[in-house]
Amino acid sequence: MLRGPSPLTRLRWRRRLRSLAALLLLAAFAFAAWVWLPVPAVTVPLVHVIDGDSLAVRQGDAPLTIRLTGIDAVEYRQDCARSGTRWPCGREARTALETLVGRGPLSCEVAAKDRYGRTLAACRTAPLPDGVDLGAEMTRLGWAVATSDAYMVEEAEAQARRRGIWQGDFIRPENWRATHERPATALTPPDA
Repeated sequence: MLRGPSPLTRLRWRRRLRSLAALLLLAAFAFAAWVWLPVPAVTVPLVHVIDGDSLAVRQGDAPLTIRLTGIDAVEYRQDCARSGTRWPCGREARTALETLVGRGPLSCEVAAKDRYGRTLAACRTAPLPDGVDLGAEMTRLGWAVATSDAYMVEEAEAQARRRGIWQGDFIRPENWRATHERPATALTPPDA
């Protein structure tokens, strides 16, 4: 005759399963808090606009390079085609971001670091909460493509209204970077 596990063994397994369920529940709560709780915004003074999606700000005594999350702007040295002629769309993207940020300060929600050591952040112009979301506005104006679902509506609007890079033909920024050498310094665009 086959006998099942003893009552003591079943009790031990029930306790283990309850402990595991409690740990999983705690992990789920921690993950939910990490995802949904607001990231504290840091107000930083602007030092320099590098290109259409990168800024240098001052935090403490040292400049900090910030790359805007959710977008990929045309590169500073990148040209686009419009009506059969080339035009410096990368320079115009930088000028557009300079106009948006003005003299600063900016309020940035830091997300992470990228492989180049730049801080990834979503930034807004001051004063909050009515400040302009730089990533959304650069995409809406047509100087950047959306890299997340957050700015797809703005990209569709820019494309439909033929704003910025959508006025003609352009190489997507990630494809352009893949075929062009990266400048030596991230803080100052080349004069080329």
